[in-house]
Amino acid sequence: MPPPGDDGSPATAAQIPASPAAVVRKGSGEQAAAYIRQLIFDGQLQEGMRLPQDEVAKAVGVSRIPIREAIIALEREGWVTTRLHRGTFVNAFDEHVIRDHYELFGLIYGLAARRAAQRADPEVVERLAELSQQIDRTEDLLRIGDLALAFHATVVEAARSPRITVVLRAMSALVPGPFFVLVPHAVEPERKGVRAIVRAIRQGDGDRAAREYAKMLNQQAELVVDLFRQRQAVSQAV
Repeated sequence: MPPPGDDGSPATAAQIPASPAAVVRKGSGEQAAAYIRQLIFDGQLQEGMRLPQDEVAKAVGVSRIPIREAIIALEREGWVTTRLHRGTFVNAFDEHVIRDHYELFGLIYGLAARRAAQRADPEVVERLAELSQQIDRTEDLLRIGDLALAFHATVVEAARSPRITVVLRAMSALVPGPFFVLVPHAVEPERKGVRAIVRAIRQGDGDRAAREYAKMLNQQAELVVDLFRQRQAVSQAV
């Protein structure tokens, strides 16, 4: 698709709503990026629209500096593209993007699980088993989200691979907000997945642990695709 405005026509402008919670800490590019992702998720910013930097800065209560920091992060993540002398535009966001995102997460976490299984640290296995049991026992969706994050962080820590950590830090969540609140049907795949991952790591089967991670995240990808379809936040040009 040609860059917006290449034919000389004016690019579509977006009306930016006020932020429900203005950024408190000045200079927070990370929080500004989170707000822009939310605008895209909510359909306020759509494919091909120019990002109105001044309006976004005003809405979240920051200067242009953190907005520029946010744009650098968002461009690295694939949300936007900056074109010389034209501005920053929202990228096409389709179902393939969502599936690719979760497949990449599956590969990276799968690698971490493989390394964790090879190390076979009994304390790590018990910690993962306890987190899995807590995920099974609670129905609090926010709590499940916290426990799931702790589970995945424990797997990554057990891998003892700085490269895995660096790659994960460069990736952002596609769903802005509490994942299991917004995607409640993802709870059961998460529960089944972490149980299977724990069993594989306990048995020292790194390949199976990696496969279980990929399977779990692929299932969640389809649920996220459905969520974005419902919100009409995906491109139709799939």
